[in-house]
Amino acid sequence: MTDARRFAPAATRNREPILEVLRARVPVGARVLEIGSGSGEHAVHICTALPELDWQPSDPDPASRASIAAWTAYAGLGNIRPPLDIDVHAATWGMEECDPFDLIVSINMIHIAPWSATLALLEGAARLLREGGTLFLYGPFMRGGQHTAPSNEAFDARLRSENPEWGVRDLDEVVHAAEPRGLLHAETVAMPANNLAAMFRRSAFLAHQGKGTRGNVRPK
Repeated sequence: MTDARRFAPAATRNREPILEVLRARVPVGARVLEIGSGSGEHAVHICTALPELDWQPSDPDPASRASIAAWTAYAGLGNIRPPLDIDVHAATWGMEECDPFDLIVSINMIHIAPWSATLALLEGAARLLREGGTLFLYGPFMRGGQHTAPSNEAFDARLRSENPEWGVRDLDEVVHAAEPRGLLHAETVAMPANNLAAMFRRSAFLAHQGKGTRGNVRPK
């Protein structure tokens, strides 16, 4: 029988630091939605270590969803739900009638997608997170319009050569776009290999104050 599991070297390298950040910050029994789950290795690693989590993976790619399901079966985990086909650009993600999530996770996604995907991710998080819930973003970021390391600058150039709409995002621009959507930048943690973990908290007050101001903010 064909093994549908995919193996992502980056997931092997960064899964333990990501787990440690989440372990210290995610409430016991949290409902989690992962956007762009890829191979599913992060979900399996985190849910093995934190079996009380209720983890909903998703990915628009059928082969990735097959890999997520295969990894879940291989690990024998009961706290990872069957992966969903979620395209962040969709007007709704089919979960608006569900209970709100405590945490939405997106790992290494926004730099390999157009800026519109970042905005759509923020919109979805504003809809689906409970008040006080967290959006967790992991990956390389610029700060104040500047790359944080030569390796990130080279990576950004390679991404943009592959697709002009891709690229390392400026965290300041993400923060600026998140606030009128009711997502307040709460914390940034420096991670290995010049990556960052950026966390945003959903505030009902900010969402109310920001009504009518949600524009398609463009990165510098």
